[in-house]
Amino acid sequence: MTRLIPATFLAVLALSGGALASASPAAAARPVVRPAPQVNFVSVCRFSHRAADDPIVFPGQPGVSHNHSFFGNVTTDAGSTLASLSAGDTTCQRSGDLAAYWAPTLYADGVPVEPRGATVYYRRGTFARVEPFPAGLRMIAGSAMADEPQGARITRWSCGVQSGVTSASAPPLCPDADRLGLRLHVRFPSCWDGASLDSADHRSHMAYPVRGRCPASHPVSVPAIALIVRYPVAGGDGLELASGGVYSGHADFFNAWNDVTLGRLVDRCLNGFRHCGRGPAR
Repeated sequence: MTRLIPATFLAVLALSGGALASASPAAAARPVVRPAPQVNFVSVCRFSHRAADDPIVFPGQPGVSHNHSFFGNVTTDAGSTLASLSAGDTTCQRSGDLAAYWAPTLYADGVPVEPRGATVYYRRGTFARVEPFPAGLRMIAGSAMADEPQGARITRWSCGVQSGVTSASAPPLCPDADRLGLRLHVRFPSCWDGASLDSADHRSHMAYPVRGRCPASHPVSVPAIALIVRYPVAGGDGLELASGGVYSGHADFFNAWNDVTLGRLVDRCLNGFRHCGRGPAR
């Protein structure tokens, strides 16, 4: 079945630099089979624990990393493997989401802030068919070494869309810490090389799409993850990430999803062009 591109989709692409931003009216009227990539499903996960561990960068070396806040799989530590995560439990509302998510711990005036939780959006990053993550895939988004803004495409701070406060590279001052609070956003790449579950720098096997398409070097389109960590603080001054400053926002992902659950969500929501949100894939 073919679909027409709605005018609202063209406007979104125009604002985001998408591939169809310069399309002529005649071209826009032609039927296509590639609908808007904004459909998603969401995994909401409570905070699990803090530790100076990183099973991707420092596997098998407990206490070597800067401090991280972990979400999702409750067993995540320096020794985590696909097998150990698959046998674990999760803080995520979706019971099949046994993946491990983590980000540098936030400190307020030297005291660690316990996050309210993390919201993880799984979206379409390209116009191609989306494939589920392979079991055991590991990746990092953002740089722990950054001492200047990395760009909103990768990471940013906000107070949430309901706050009316513009997101920024440094923590803004949020008007309602109790109801909304500060948020750290990290966006992961969604193009995979199709072969490696990890790479020496934990990045080279992945790439960001360009104008809705994966590069030839990374031809497999996988879900585009956006991790949003929610904190019960107002933001502003006195904050620092465990990795240093406020510009070093980054996050790690270790895939241990139940294969059947993830495959169903990807197929019915992302490839089925259904906006599932937090609900089940029907």
